[in-house]
Amino acid sequence: MPASVAYLFNRITVNPRQCGDRPCIRGMRIRVIDILELLAAGLSFEQIIEELPDLELDDIKAALLYALRKLDRPVLAT
Repeated sequence: MPASVAYLFNRITVNPRQCGDRPCIRGMRIRVIDILELLAAGLSFEQIIEELPDLELDDIKAALLYALRKLDRPVLAT
């Protein structure tokens, strides 16, 4: 059963006192950007979880969804 969008978004936290106010996974010091960089380096979901064993599969999905939503902004032509 696929996780809901709201469920995934709830896995992303932002705390001004943690990681420079950057989005993290479930209050841990694992930033969304850390996961994206590992994916960009070619690691599989399974390899990322091996590298960061506190992560769960839905955390990686949440990071991707978060990045997608942040990048998908309408551009107004002037």
